[in-house]
Amino acid sequence: MSARLRAWVFGVGAAGAALLYALAVAGVPPFGGDRHPYRDLAVAAALRQSTANVVTSLTFDLRGFDTLGEEVILLGSVVGAVALLRVDEPGGGPATPKPLDAVAFLSYVFLPVTLLLGLDLLVHGHLTPGGGFQGGVVLATGLHLLYLSGGMDALRRLRPVDWYEWAEGLATTAFAALAIAAMVFGTGVLANFLPHGRVQQLISAGTVPVLNVIVGVVVGAGCVVLLAQFLTQAEQ
Repeated sequence: MSARLRAWVFGVGAAGAALLYALAVAGVPPFGGDRHPYRDLAVAAALRQSTANVVTSLTFDLRGFDTLGEEVILLGSVVGAVALLRVDEPGGGPATPKPLDAVAFLSYVFLPVTLLLGLDLLVHGHLTPGGGFQGGVVLATGLHLLYLSGGMDALRRLRPVDWYEWAEGLATTAFAALAIAAMVFGTGVLANFLPHGRVQQLISAGTVPVLNVIVGVVVGAGCVVLLAQFLTQAEQ
């Protein structure tokens, strides 16, 4: 493809995108007004699906297909970073300095607290503020408090990186499988086809809590794999 043809293709695509964007903006209600149709529809849809947390309902129900794309992007980013940062033989660099006793003590204390907080955000994401994205990051952070308390050797023993690489890939596959299952048993891709239960109950909201946990696994495992590569590089 010549440079001239590429420029024409880009120009046509950019013009089409600009036109669609202008049409979308033209239909947006005036800023500061009292008419918010999308808000009203989103809240009604969340209540209809027995999802107390409207933000989670948006993420995993109304725009679940977009969230699936985000998970694939995250998976691709982690794979790319691992490919660039992976080393053949870890270790061999300067020894990890011993942390201060106060830092080690606080890390031991906050490690279980942080893990419990991450699990709470994950499990109750459809009921209260939180969710899979936040819970996954908190869980990965809590796990790496081992590095501050027991050093790299302790972290390696309790954090086999291969497990987390498999977990991230399998969780992303599970998200896609649930999307296909919704096509078979529901009305479309990522349709909320499971029983909705009662609002504000732990077992409620259909597929929303399931997708929430899956995303938590993807995000948490991805963060662990990335941090493992960065820490390995620091040891070289």
